[in-house]
Amino acid sequence: MEIGELKHEECVSTLRPVRDALDVLNGKWKLPIIVALTFGEKRFGEIAKEVHGITDRMLSKELRDMEVNGLVKRTVYDTYPVKVTYALTPHSKTLGGVIESLRSWGELHRRKILSGEE
Repeated sequence: MEIGELKHEECVSTLRPVRDALDVLNGKWKLPIIVALTFGEKRFGEIAKEVHGITDRMLSKELRDMEVNGLVKRTVYDTYPVKVTYALTPHSKTLGGVIESLRSWGELHRRKILSGEE
């Protein structure tokens, strides 16, 4: 195997899991929803209030998608009126380090941009 081929395979093997992660977390709303649920189980309206700017239709779509991908657990309580809550799954909690890294980088980037540094 040639060196160029090996570098290509390494690149592909690095990009594939990154793309997989981005496919699951894509869009503007999934990470903010995960951050909101990091502070505990919530009802739909509570999530909508914490994730500023999201429409009810988009929140509903994103929660369904996140449930399919094993990131959110939807619980329906047999009460009147029916109570529905959303919580992070153990799998989604593995994103804690990723979210913390994004938070730290976001703070650093904001300071850099606001200071006008190169």
